[in-house]
Amino acid sequence: MTDWMPPARVLRRSEALAADVTDGELARTVRRGELVRVRRGAYLDPTAGLSRHRALVLATAPALRDGSVVSHGSAAVLHGLPLWRVDGARVHVTRRPPAAGSGSARVHLHVARLPDSDVTLVDGVPATTMARTVVDLARSASFESAVVAADAALATGSLSREDLTGCLERMGAVPGSRRAARVTAFADAHSESVGESRSRVLLHRLGIPAPDLQVRLLRPDRSVIGRCDFGWRARRTVGEFDGRVKYRADEGRDPGDVVFREKLREDEIRDAGWEVARWTWADLDTPSVIERRIRGAFTRAGRLL
Repeated sequence: MTDWMPPARVLRRSEALAADVTDGELARTVRRGELVRVRRGAYLDPTAGLSRHRALVLATAPALRDGSVVSHGSAAVLHGLPLWRVDGARVHVTRRPPAAGSGSARVHLHVARLPDSDVTLVDGVPATTMARTVVDLARSASFESAVVAADAALATGSLSREDLTGCLERMGAVPGSRRAARVTAFADAHSESVGESRSRVLLHRLGIPAPDLQVRLLRPDRSVIGRCDFGWRARRTVGEFDGRVKYRADEGRDPGDVVFREKLREDEIRDAGWEVARWTWADLDTPSVIERRIRGAFTRAGRLL
């Protein structure tokens, strides 16, 4: 990477020019893939670990009108929350009444009451607090998308369900409040990934009993066989999303060894009298496949009881 590119943040054209970097050199760097143009006059190092939307927010923030607060999905990205199928083409901001309009090609404007207690600074950018961010997403995004963000927010440990319900109650009878209440009631801090959150929503929609999360299975001597994503103890069944191996003591281990150890782990789970249902990311788009596997596991486990 070029030595004039600042690490892990957006580079502005004015900064590059001040460092004696010409527009031609910037253009060549973009063509080589060493920089990504986020918007006019703003560039991102694609290896810096900074998401494109976060870069867009940081590049756009200085041009926002006074009183604009980054919100919704854009605030979620600033807070480090994962998003699933949430609009990332524009930066979402909230302004207090009497502001009006819908924004521009780059900015999606929301007009809403916004007490100072719901505003914070993230990387120097005024943004809605994590609680307000989740509630705003829960009011406006799909149930699945909102649960993904809400689960992740609770998992940080810096936010509680009471924080979410309190924020929602303070907002009063606003559009989407009932939908947001459903999200806050459903959210669970024990979900560890986007895939697990999506799986929880799917299981709920399929009418499958709600599982326990991160279930530890023990041997008679109380040592741990393994930790599974989902568990239905009464049905002696566990569910694993994406076949993830929970116990990887040695990073860089041979992939074949990982697969072999996972097979041994699953064999031991079955030998202990549990059935295992597995599904992948692709299976989430075919609910009938997941339902068949889980209900099939329930049936097999029932025969063993």
